[in-house]
Amino acid sequence: MKHFFSKYGVLLLVVTVLLAVLLSALSYFSATSSILRNAMGVVSTPFRAAASGVTGWFEDKRRYYADYSALVEENQALREELAALRSDEQQAQHDREENKLLRELLDLREQRRDFVFESAKVLEHSASNWTRTLTLNRGTSHGVAVNNVVVSSEGYMIGIVTEVGLNWCAVQELVDTDTEIGALVFRTGDVVIAEGDFALMQKNRLKVTYLPPETALLVGDYILTSGLGGYYPSNITLGTVERVETDDNGLAQYAVLAPLVDFDALTEVFIIKDYEIVE
Repeated sequence: MKHFFSKYGVLLLVVTVLLAVLLSALSYFSATSSILRNAMGVVSTPFRAAASGVTGWFEDKRRYYADYSALVEENQALREELAALRSDEQQAQHDREENKLLRELLDLREQRRDFVFESAKVLEHSASNWTRTLTLNRGTSHGVAVNNVVVSSEGYMIGIVTEVGLNWCAVQELVDTDTEIGALVFRTGDVVIAEGDFALMQKNRLKVTYLPPETALLVGDYILTSGLGGYYPSNITLGTVERVETDDNGLAQYAVLAPLVDFDALTEVFIIKDYEIVE
């Protein structure tokens, strides 16, 4: 026995110390968690964190796409609502314009019970060096004919129908170079001629010619259609005298006539389809 301890004593002491350390460690870990459980926890923690991250990422994506789909649906609903509102506004605007046109037509009919009117919209304005025309959306199917007179909502002269289709017509504006209309001076009753002029057409003006020698025109005098001969209705206002000039020969006077309509701004007009002829 003495020989055994002398030979293995140191080794036995080391083993005893190790056992004591091991028992102490086991005692510590038994108070918290088992070694195996602790080891598994250490190993699995990164995986748990990764799994949690992946789950969170998928949940975030699911919520994102759910929110995105909801926004898309809401946006589409708002677009449809806006389109409906715009459509209602356009219809309301159309109704307002139509009501305005009907009121103007009613006023014209009250002013001139001897006229038969047809309302029309201006489709096109055309101008060149020699001519000025309008295209309207009324034609033979509406009872429109060549030489019908076209007036504004105030009853002022705009021009003469020169060409007619089934649902359209062309109107020669009052200032066109081919214009030649029997007229009279409202203040004096003198009979004159209103005619187009190349130079004046560019300024939206025309001439009043064949002035009687005794006629003394004043700036602002109204010039009306005479209605003589039955070609055109009577007493339609052509415009007012802007100034009186002497021709190039110095022998005769003429007046520069300013129409009372803005031809470029016309959108709606009225066609006189029938009227009582002045004898």
